[in-house]
Amino acid sequence: MNTPAPLHPGSRVALAAPARAVSPDEMAPAIAILSSWGLEVVVPDGLYARDGQLAGTDSHRAALMQRLLDDPSVDAIVCCRGGYGTVRIVDRLDFGAFARQPKWLVGYSDVTVLHSHVQRTLGIPTLHATMPVNFPADLQPTPATESLRRALFGKPVDLQWSTDAEPCCTEAPIVGGNLSILYSLLGSASQIDTRGKALLIEDLDEYLYHIDRMLQALRRAGMLDHLAALVVGGMSDMHDNSIPFGRTPRQMVLEAVGDRRYPVLFDAPVGHLGADNRALPLGTPMKIMCDDSKKVRIFAP
Repeated sequence: MNTPAPLHPGSRVALAAPARAVSPDEMAPAIAILSSWGLEVVVPDGLYARDGQLAGTDSHRAALMQRLLDDPSVDAIVCCRGGYGTVRIVDRLDFGAFARQPKWLVGYSDVTVLHSHVQRTLGIPTLHATMPVNFPADLQPTPATESLRRALFGKPVDLQWSTDAEPCCTEAPIVGGNLSILYSLLGSASQIDTRGKALLIEDLDEYLYHIDRMLQALRRAGMLDHLAALVVGGMSDMHDNSIPFGRTPRQMVLEAVGDRRYPVLFDAPVGHLGADNRALPLGTPMKIMCDDSKKVRIFAP
């Protein structure tokens, strides 16, 4: 497997803005924290451009991302924030240099577009993790930033949480990310292959019936068939109509899964959870275990 190398003091980490615009003030805490880890933070020219909500025009954002993908001196690309916009540029990107010299590609939410595209077309591991816009203003470590630091520096990932699940043990690469993005990529060249994989889903700020629609679409597309496991992260700040939809996200997931026989693990500390959004490598084999005490572990085998 063509896995990016771990970082070390002196490694160069570049900030990227493939989606929504960011400001220098928003990036200041992340620059300070990444620098405190001994990393050289690259703030590329044009990072703070704006075009409506986006971080510059599609051509501008694609060109900035392309420079970072091609730059052999950059060891990791950390996307500044999500929002919307990455899907508008992914087909403009040439991943040739990235494939020859992989580097960690970091983010979540809208960055699921890049995770999915890289997993589908190249099979190179990426890192689902917190982003600079979420770094704490007081510069104090959080579970999210500490798990990112450990993952970038090659420390073993050992994600643990408690949930109501049957005992299980499986080993598989994890793929996926934001449910809305996975839904939007159905039928495209960036739709991930989930067969034999552990699928991660999470989402934020959606109506409950939208969640059901997206899960049913994944079911009908076969993305819930033949999984090694289904890992459900944060389903945060959901909305309902005046006439309630009548199902929780958990119930909708279980209905979509039906009688398929693989572990379904809720409440993973991954996704739009603020300081508790833990880093999780995508595309690399991980061991997934749940014991009799209802404790789940995801760790490198």
